[in-house]
Amino acid sequence: MHTVKMWRATFLLLAASLSVSLARPRLPPLSSEMVNYINKINTTWTAGHNFRNVDYSYVQRLCGTLLNGPKLPLMVQYAGDMKLPKDFDSRLQWPNCPTLKEIRDQGSCGSCWAFGAAEAISDRVCIHSNTKISVEISSEDLLTCCKSCGNGCNGGYPSAAWDFWTNQGLVSGGLYNSAIGCRPYTIEPCEHHVNGSRPSCTGEGGGTPKCVFQCEPGYTPSYKLDKHFGKTSYSVLSDVEQIQIEIYKNGPVEGAFTVYDDFLQYKTGVYRHVSGSPLGGHAIKILGWGEEDGVPYWLCANSWNTDWGDNGFFKFLRGSDHCGMESEVVAGIPK
Repeated sequence: MHTVKMWRATFLLLAASLSVSLARPRLPPLSSEMVNYINKINTTWTAGHNFRNVDYSYVQRLCGTLLNGPKLPLMVQYAGDMKLPKDFDSRLQWPNCPTLKEIRDQGSCGSCWAFGAAEAISDRVCIHSNTKISVEISSEDLLTCCKSCGNGCNGGYPSAAWDFWTNQGLVSGGLYNSAIGCRPYTIEPCEHHVNGSRPSCTGEGGGTPKCVFQCEPGYTPSYKLDKHFGKTSYSVLSDVEQIQIEIYKNGPVEGAFTVYDDFLQYKTGVYRHVSGSPLGGHAIKILGWGEEDGVPYWLCANSWNTDWGDNGFFKFLRGSDHCGMESEVVAGIPK
């Protein structure tokens, strides 16, 4: 009898360890198998197809943020008797700042580090001017002219991007083909899906566009006079409340994290990594926080156009430095 009990216990242990090793099957990225697996295990988010006709090398290229870069001075916010709300959305807090609602497209270029910065800086210029100045800060100017930031389309450091803004300034510039601002983005968006009007997404991507110290023909003022500067730039302490206070007081921040294959398939809900291999570092804009079905999240804007995720936005697990999200937050105050 004793032998039977021991055998049974051993069998249960083996079965348990086997189920753990089978818990995360190796699934092809961007596949229906991965989408079905994520939706079947009933995690905190729903998967779907954001990329249907793209090379895997294209999505690898999108993750162009170099993590653990040069550190900016650390900003510590004093909460005092401040009571933070349970949920917060910068789009609702500052409804007269249109860039808060904007989703950009980095095209076939690892320029997310420049996008997260240019987006959050655009928002902050509006917020800190009491909505008097509404401007789209140029991702192109930052991507092409900040030599200390890294390697342009082959990756850069968010902290260096904010430092460049305070020291060299950034001109205005809207989306591809928008004719908005001094230096609009020149890398064409591509088509994530089979049926669509944009060219297909490949991993090729050209090189980084050239740094040009002049505006589009016909745009005034001059390049030099169009520069917007930061007064200070800083790192935010890797602490949930510190990040919340920073957003609550000053507007969106730039965050960065390690992207895994499953993030590519995000549609709705609160993302947490459940399947796949790491692709690289990715920078985004964090514009708020909240809770969904008891799961705390950061509200973020991506730069992969509006046909990715939840119209370009996503929710990301908050409070456990998931994928390093709370360790790489940078921000600054406009002049």
